Amino acid sequence: MMAGRTALIAGRGALPAHLARALAAGNEPFVIAQVEGFEMENPDGLPVETFALERLALLFDHLHDRGVERVVMAGAVTRPRLDPERIDPKTAQLLPRILPLLAQGDDAALRAVLALFEEDGFTVAGADAIAPDLLPDPGVPTRARPGSADKADAARAAGIVAALGAADVGQGAVVAQGLCLAVETLPGTDAMLDWVVATAGACRPDPGGARGVFLKAPKPDQDRRIDLPTIGPATIEAAARAGLAGVAVEAGGVLVLDPDATIARADALGLFLWIRPPCGSS
Repeated sequence: MMAGRTALIAGRGALPAHLARALAAGNEPFVIAQVEGFEMENPDGLPVETFALERLALLFDHLHDRGVERVVMAGAVTRPRLDPERIDPKTAQLLPRILPLLAQGDDAALRAVLALFEEDGFTVAGADAIAPDLLPDPGVPTRARPGSADKADAARAAGIVAALGAADVGQGAVVAQGLCLAVETLPGTDAMLDWVVATAGACRPDPGGARGVFLKAPKPDQDRRIDLPTIGPATIEAAARAGLAGVAVEAGGVLVLDPDATIARADALGLFLWIRPPCGSS
């Protein structure tokens, strides 16, 4: 247990609430600081404090006042537009470091923010430090299992995701019958799978052949304390709408929210979930 309080720096999605439940179960004190404009899913009605990125330095001061020692990034945040009129003098001193990186990829921007937290005296931890169950062991926990064509499609997708990640672009791809139907970019997973439903699904050469695989993996050399890719029951449902055979994720590199519900949803829809060993592992 941490001696000090943990702050969840929250964005969109279900991850912040899941981590809050895990902290509460361990009797660990915490606060939730939500990025303005990126509301987390909050079915439990947890108390949430909202902060503006234009006042990041003031957030640091507030967290210190609350006894926070550890921060955990949780949830999706896309790069917002900063309003110069809202920037306080202390945060303005950080802008020369932040602004050049905002023009680069997500990983570069997140690393810069992470470094600012650390320089201000906070320990930055990954979501798995709070809820290790979110990183399942390798294997296929579903009734449906990937066949040889599915495994070939997953391998092809893994190569594509590695190339995307090296360019700091995305963490997912859909491959069917060896062809890349879609890649994940800034709009995210849901937008990519909707594209497959609306447009790319008709590109399969053999309508009766392999249906395809959605693969998700972290970027090469990614700092795994921040922005680990995440899937959950909604991902399985979206993959089913896209007509895919299953979802593959890299073991140790992708968070699976509510694993039991995710597996149950996959079984109900006839999809496989493959927790795939990282490329190059035995």
